Amino acid sequence: MYLEQRIDLLAQLGEYCLSAAPAWEAAKKKAHVLNGWFIPEFIDEAVRQIAVNFLHRDKLEAWANDYALPAHQAAPRTVGLIMAGNIPLVGFHDLLSIFISGHRQLIKPSGRDEVLIRHLVEKLIAADTRVADYIGFGDRLNGCDAYIATGSNNSARYFEYYFGKYPHLIRRNRTSVAILTGEESRAELEALADDVSLYFGLGCRNVTQIAVPENYDFLPLLEAFKKYQYLSDLTKYKHNYDYQLTLLILNKKYYMTNGAILLTGNESPFSPISVLHYVYYRPGETPALPEASGEIQCLVGRGYVPFGMAQQPGLKDYADGIDTLEFLRGL
Repeated sequence: MYLEQRIDLLAQLGEYCLSAAPAWEAAKKKAHVLNGWFIPEFIDEAVRQIAVNFLHRDKLEAWANDYALPAHQAAPRTVGLIMAGNIPLVGFHDLLSIFISGHRQLIKPSGRDEVLIRHLVEKLIAADTRVADYIGFGDRLNGCDAYIATGSNNSARYFEYYFGKYPHLIRRNRTSVAILTGEESRAELEALADDVSLYFGLGCRNVTQIAVPENYDFLPLLEAFKKYQYLSDLTKYKHNYDYQLTLLILNKKYYMTNGAILLTGNESPFSPISVLHYVYYRPGETPALPEASGEIQCLVGRGYVPFGMAQQPGLKDYADGIDTLEFLRGL
């Protein structure tokens, strides 16, 4: 297949993602049934983001042109792709990168996010049967020329052991942090609520810690975060909230809450579901953040990633800050 043909298929897939086709609606419903964290609102948001920010013809052509991708991949390699399943379609960007580069891929999807990925690949194959030569699925990824694997810090050690002798990208735990000045508007704080609460905070681009100036007034933030008050009506989320609240009380930790999210002081950038950590900094000083440790996917705030945009990555917003397409181009 030629590059232009692949772009045509991807643009068609973007239109399909935004449609209400019965088979697509059934797939989304099945994904929710099999994974209670994939609520319909969050599935639709993930799909919309992919369709609008990734699967637009002009954006795909500009992306390919920036890397001078050849019209025809003369020596395609096979890339083993291990996907995560923390948020809906979280592995799609890797699939997209490999496909547009002209390489082949063998995918091991997460059991938590298998339905949506398989359905979209089936849709591509239905549009052009040659896609089956480029995208396949397997439980074992033996014999691949390169590997891209996403998982926890623990699983990353296994990936390094098994795939270390091949060209590879191995991703570990990451999260995101926001820096507040205390001068944010209500609209900015409500946009920050998206960065924190979309996908229950399970994505690496979700904000799980905020840095605030000393004597910061948390009340406007707690009011703005009521935008996601409905999460407290969901059983899986409420169980986490109650559990974390109990731990804070038993350990006599100071906390604040609006009934749907818990705020507590903690130096760790990683926070559990339903909890947002905060740290203080002195006004006029730069917050001490763990950015250099490799744990931070993005910084949110004025002068950084705009509020509300953490979960709206573009084609060049690569996981772990490593250029996936450049890696693939060099195989």
